Amino acid sequence: MMNHYFAICPRGLETLLQDELAALGATELKITHGGVHFAGDWAVCYRANLESRLATRILWHLVTGPYTREDDIYRLAVRQLWPNHFSVANTFRVVTTAIKCPLKSLDFVTLRVKDAVCDRFREDAGERPNIDTRYPDVSVHVFLTADRCTLYLDTSGQPLWQRGFRRASVDAPVKENLAAGILKLSGWQPDTPLVDPMCGSGTFLLEAVQMALDRAPGLDRHFGFERLKKFDAALWTHIRNAALARVKNPAQLDIRGSDHDERAVRAARRNLEEAGFSQWVRVDTADLLELSAPAPAGTLVANPPYGERLGEQEELAAFYPQLGAALKRHWAGWNCFFFTADLRLPKLMGLKPSRKTPLYNGPLECRLFEIRMVAGSNRKP
Repeated sequence: MMNHYFAICPRGLETLLQDELAALGATELKITHGGVHFAGDWAVCYRANLESRLATRILWHLVTGPYTREDDIYRLAVRQLWPNHFSVANTFRVVTTAIKCPLKSLDFVTLRVKDAVCDRFREDAGERPNIDTRYPDVSVHVFLTADRCTLYLDTSGQPLWQRGFRRASVDAPVKENLAAGILKLSGWQPDTPLVDPMCGSGTFLLEAVQMALDRAPGLDRHFGFERLKKFDAALWTHIRNAALARVKNPAQLDIRGSDHDERAVRAARRNLEEAGFSQWVRVDTADLLELSAPAPAGTLVANPPYGERLGEQEELAAFYPQLGAALKRHWAGWNCFFFTADLRLPKLMGLKPSRKTPLYNGPLECRLFEIRMVAGSNRKP
């Protein structure tokens, strides 16, 4: 059966996500801000959840209709055969998002859709499911434009950037799917060296090793579609086993991380060990300004701190020229990628980026700066 879906992703990764979904068998692909519409059978939906490195959620499209007030949205929702989609024993929640919506309260819309789902269950099944806003079995998503309401069911459950590994807690400023997108944008290939010299808890390292092993990012977790009535357990087992069988076991990889903060290094090592990847990644305590490239060429990727307060910004303004000098001294021949919300970075480093890719880290507008370190030729005139 052909369904329609919407895959949400960090803004700036839509084109990459479209390519990824096409490779998984999706059709009717259409990019919009923050995601990609696509069509496919349940196998495509299962694969997209299991294999997408870039998506945040995969939403199953149920219905779209016009509205002018909340009652129109209630009527659209109460006509849906919710008991055909999930059991009265499942908890659920309603999530409402909107662009240019004229209605005064999205909370009231959420309440009306919740009432509609419960009323439909009462009518068809004689009882209603319970609400759980934190850890529901099922999520109903409502999306409103100026005059159209679309209802979706979430097939993902927890956001897809939650790969299922237990994470040692050092603040991770970049979510896993954004980190994977940055690695894809860098053009890094697993047979070449990769260094993250500001690795924090190891998000880039974890994503890179999964890419190198061709390991589906969702192999260690469960998904929302497993709780829907249309769930095909045999099909899911087949898809999951095929992904497991594809995982490579290379003799070695040249993936390295370092950080000047020993606490971060310990966290990164622990995260890699718990995920089963520590044999392929080396993590050391080191200061980027003193670090030398481990090979004549490779990819450096980093998410440097961007100061939110004035004092921090002044510290960074002093740090960036030192960073530029260190790159010229130690990293000739490397492609360096810096992901930051501090748009002063290349100028203060005294290096000219060959590419600037706009990306969003949540609501924060950022840039991925590519700086090709060709010895002696990178200074700005």
